Amino acid sequence: MKIASWNVNSIKARLPRVTDWLAEFKPDVALLQELKCLDENFPAMEIEDLGYNIATHGQKTYNGVAILSKHPIEDVMTGLPGDDEDDQARYIEATIKNVRVASIYLPNGNPFPGPKFDYKIGWMERLVERAKELLSLEEDLVLGGDYNVCPKDEDCYDMHRFANDALVQPESRDKFFTLLNLGLTDALRVFHPSGHHFTYWDYQAGAWQKDNGVRIDHLLLSPTAADKLLNCDIDRTPRGKEKPSDHTPVWCELSI
Repeated sequence: MKIASWNVNSIKARLPRVTDWLAEFKPDVALLQELKCLDENFPAMEIEDLGYNIATHGQKTYNGVAILSKHPIEDVMTGLPGDDEDDQARYIEATIKNVRVASIYLPNGNPFPGPKFDYKIGWMERLVERAKELLSLEEDLVLGGDYNVCPKDEDCYDMHRFANDALVQPESRDKFFTLLNLGLTDALRVFHPSGHHFTYWDYQAGAWQKDNGVRIDHLLLSPTAADKLLNCDIDRTPRGKEKPSDHTPVWCELSI
């Protein structure tokens, strides 16, 4: 089973890139973030024509997450538990062939410091609690998405430029490693233990051409899923095409 995660930065603006990628890369499961549309405005017909089932949790103009699957999508849950007043569409979870998957669009947290950063840390604390619940089931689990966290300095092309950015703050990293310490595996680092392996490049100042990027999109696997991990990498191809998302997909393959 090939599972990929991609922040598409507007499904409407990026639809040609998304449909091209789905047709060429053919993931079994695609976890999408930053749809920027309501559920009823999601381009379902174009995606379904490629053989995918769809579950979405959308929001007008901002946020929005989705799960696409060539297999039936079961037991869908939208919204991250822990705050009934949080109406931001940043989390969707479902079961596909006995694998529990989640598409996560974690808050950016900028400007730091401030209320947006406080919201980010609170959201991560809720994610930790949900991960504890899911891990207690001892099942195959993939928590994929745009985490808006560079776990280590090597996940950022220039730490000096990002010193005051929410992506690299100790509090952000601490919560990320709290997740990992629950027993989750950062799938990419199994195959690429160190070095620059970026998933996001800003549109400005030739960042893509200079490879001035950051690694903020991650696939975190439960112990049973990690035991089935065959491969994991970053597909840079979509980022180099016309009118791309500023993110590119990260994917893994499980022996399922």
